[in-house]
Amino acid sequence: MSLAARALVYTRAFLGASIAGAVGVGIGTPLLVAGAGTESTGNLLRSERPLPTAFTRRLTVPRVLSPVRSDADGDHYRIVQTAASASIVPGATTRIWGYNGTFPGPTIESRRGRPAIVTHVNRLPVPTVVHLHGGRTPASSDGHPIDFVYPPGMSHHGGHGGDSMVGDTTHGSREYTFPLGQRAATLWYHDHRMDFTGPSVWRGLAGFHIHRDEEEDGLGLPSGARELPLMITDRSFAADGSFRYPSIDPGLLHTPGVSGDYVAGVLGDTMLVNGVPWPVAEVDAVQYRLRILNACIARRLSLRLDPAPASASGFAQIGTEGGLLGAPVRLDHLGLAPAQRMDVIVDFSGYRPGTEVTVVNDFDDGPMGKVMRFVVGRPARDDFILPARLSTVERLTAEQAVTTRPFSFRAGEVRGGPGWLIGQRAFSPGHIAAGPRLGTVEVWRLRADFHHPVRLHLQPFQVLSRGSEGPGPFDAGWKDTVDLRPAEEVAIAIRFDGYRGTYVFHCHNLEHEDMAMMANFVVR
Repeated sequence: MSLAARALVYTRAFLGASIAGAVGVGIGTPLLVAGAGTESTGNLLRSERPLPTAFTRRLTVPRVLSPVRSDADGDHYRIVQTAASASIVPGATTRIWGYNGTFPGPTIESRRGRPAIVTHVNRLPVPTVVHLHGGRTPASSDGHPIDFVYPPGMSHHGGHGGDSMVGDTTHGSREYTFPLGQRAATLWYHDHRMDFTGPSVWRGLAGFHIHRDEEEDGLGLPSGARELPLMITDRSFAADGSFRYPSIDPGLLHTPGVSGDYVAGVLGDTMLVNGVPWPVAEVDAVQYRLRILNACIARRLSLRLDPAPASASGFAQIGTEGGLLGAPVRLDHLGLAPAQRMDVIVDFSGYRPGTEVTVVNDFDDGPMGKVMRFVVGRPARDDFILPARLSTVERLTAEQAVTTRPFSFRAGEVRGGPGWLIGQRAFSPGHIAAGPRLGTVEVWRLRADFHHPVRLHLQPFQVLSRGSEGPGPFDAGWKDTVDLRPAEEVAIAIRFDGYRGTYVFHCHNLEHEDMAMMANFVVR
């Protein structure tokens, strides 16, 4: 559906006087420091109850969802978005919003060229939008932020603080069609509703989507119990065990935004992996495939193994957001901004049985400086040999580009209050920031004031440069999110193919996204 057909009239009732002092309006300087040792743009939100004891609970793996039916059109799934109770912190239950009532939601597994048709039923008290992050998806199913799925009985004329918005909306449920004619990769799905993505994801609306193909199958990568999806998130808890989050409007219906110092981003004080605080996983002394997702709202991660293996680097990276790399990359640590994924092989055979291997986060200190722990068991049969070559990855160049577009990401004034801008504009559903032609390559030059993980929908891209240098150590392969650092310019190359229609690009620090750091592009 075109933006003209959406007939949008949008008046943003954006952020109240309660946070007017959090950003120097006009200068745009948010409060950035969460505490000594952090390398994230945001502020620490402390829990009101004692933190869970680390390394006492087992890692759990989200269950794989079975299709309700399969036919010539594809595999059909049904997911109910509902409130539920979860046991996350000791001595209390936490009310979550979950896909099928779980956090994380169930994992969908798909194969290249086999469509997944997912019906989402909304039984929450707010509108929702579902986005398959990393999916190469027609605009009608991509989850544009105003394509709401309203709960039964809620009028589409209701709005946020008096906003009037008309998108491609449904009531009660919506069928999303994902063609999935793309390379195997670690995808994920999450809520993407305009102005309220951050608190909705914070409450639990996120899950894995693992996409596979024959090329990847042919590599014989570790699988089954030796393939671990790891969704890393941070959360804070109220005294009663509920999620603590500084929404101006706790009902998430009217006034968007966060209060006080959290305009820069909300950083939790409890690290969760697959919804478990600081978990422990028992592993054999063999090679494992770890699919690592930074699903934090604002927190950046720098991960390493402690102790490191004696004979090799800690990680062999084999893939990124857009699938397999051309060849493995040996790394002693992994840098992941929010929404980024890394697919890595870890060889535990170099450790003695009984060794406790801690995944450390060097971007933070104290409790948030640790993520999870592996306990290494006895050696077992392991026939996997890491290939020297993994895939053929086409390389995009600046010379292929038909145009170059500059975009700045910075703090600024949004309707009289603090917010975040792209190209000196707050997000408006009716404004088009770029109109690339289908099949063409463009170079986008992205400039940042602070940390901004920039995400483009529809199509992966490649990093050409950082400042006057080439790509960074974590920029290899096809990406869908790039980590912009303070006062940095990054050039990326994108080929806009697949589908025509309206898509968005935005900062994936979700407080920044909710406070207007998003823009539309239309593939023509």
